[in-house]
Amino acid sequence: MKAQGTVLKYGDNVDTDVIIPARYLNSFDAKELASHAMVDIDPTFVERLNPGDIMVAGKNFGCGSSREHAPLALKTAGVSCVIAQSFARIFYRNSINIGFAILECPEAAQDIDEGNQVEVDFDTGIIKNITKNKQYQAQPFPEFLQKMIQANGLVNYVNEKKRG
Repeated sequence: MKAQGTVLKYGDNVDTDVIIPARYLNSFDAKELASHAMVDIDPTFVERLNPGDIMVAGKNFGCGSSREHAPLALKTAGVSCVIAQSFARIFYRNSINIGFAILECPEAAQDIDEGNQVEVDFDTGIIKNITKNKQYQAQPFPEFLQKMIQANGLVNYVNEKKRG
């Protein structure tokens, strides 16, 4: 499984209240949530984002409240992957639960710049910065987590397992 796109870069401690502000949580429609992703920190985010683009961030991405809406808004908006120095644990788990790919790689998160073209191989954990002709190694997901992401989340993964 691979992703490739242009990088949108953010700093440390991007919290779930910034990823999807609480005032928009009155909707259960993922597309409606996605239309407001990152609006308080980057009002142009949704306009600049192309399907498949990759977010890169600093430490503690997704801190704050435990809302599953945050990774859902990013995924539905078209973000294919988030690479960060570190993730808040609940955001990490919520991302896996909905089939949203995220990778921790401090070196990549520090070195990759806004606008770089990046390719991610989730099977190997290799992150290629095409723009800078550099490569970084993240810890790849175990096979069962890759299957969960490919199934578009935990619920679909379990249902597929039940069907055999």
